[in-house]
Amino acid sequence: MDLSLIASNLLNPPVLFFALGALAHFLRSDLEIPQPLPKFFSLYLLLAIGFKGGSELHESGLGGPVLGTLGAAVGMAAFVPLWTYAILRRRLDAANAAAVAATYGSISAVTFIAASAFLAQLGVASSGYMVAAMALMESPAIIIGITLARRAGGGTPRTAGMPVDGGWSHLLRDAFANGSVLVLSGALLIGYATGSSGKEALAPFTDGIFRGMLCLFLLDMGLVSARRVGSSRELGLFPVAFAVLVPLANAALGIAIALWLGLGQGDALLFTALCASASYIAVPAALRLALPEANPGLYVTMALALTFPFNIVVGLPLYMAAIQRIWS
Repeated sequence: MDLSLIASNLLNPPVLFFALGALAHFLRSDLEIPQPLPKFFSLYLLLAIGFKGGSELHESGLGGPVLGTLGAAVGMAAFVPLWTYAILRRRLDAANAAAVAATYGSISAVTFIAASAFLAQLGVASSGYMVAAMALMESPAIIIGITLARRAGGGTPRTAGMPVDGGWSHLLRDAFANGSVLVLSGALLIGYATGSSGKEALAPFTDGIFRGMLCLFLLDMGLVSARRVGSSRELGLFPVAFAVLVPLANAALGIAIALWLGLGQGDALLFTALCASASYIAVPAALRLALPEANPGLYVTMALALTFPFNIVVGLPLYMAAIQRIWS
């Protein structure tokens, strides 16, 4: 790997603020981001990245290459929980295996945003329609994961106070109307509808303060991830190995698909980062009611304390190095 890629990533301000948050926890500092600011930062980032993506999608149009990429994104979101579930069932019960599979089939918007910041640091261009791919990859894994659990006899068919026959409609509502999915998708549609005029009007909000807000968010994520490290020690070797090796395998699949689609290097990295990431926001929110017997301490800790830092610090430069080598 080109060491300059590692240096570029490690010297990227958002990554350094993530490291600062983790350091603050290990030093037992009293640093904290007061609630509800972390939720506001997340809301802002999803809104900004969705709106910018929609504006650029308006300019590029929905041509054949765009639709092909979006179809491949949905295909990966459906395939990953299936192959990971088959492995996880050898070590975990149906509910926990399905929850972890859904977590790794869905995506991390923050990893995508960090990959975008990494590309900006390198001066590599990317396309706005990749945000649409991110929005489409959020929900399929949730549906498939819960379906797998229920086929194996796990999962609850309803939530408290709901009729039994309302279980699936409630599940679909939770998956597609989840706050993060709704904001991202809605902002994408608004950006697409308003086009260049909307992009110009909101530029100070979506561009001017974006990187500063990202740094504050990742500062908080560093604190949260470091708190989860203690829990990860109790998981045993298998979940820890899974949390590192499965993203690498999914990244390899993502790179192969990006090469087949003929994507540029920037779009290839974003697609690969999506394939290699794991959800720790949308999936836990949906599974809290749909699979209450699954252990959040397992799937949230794997995604947040292990996979997320691995991708942010090591994965992104590793994936970019592989893309540059293959594309050249």
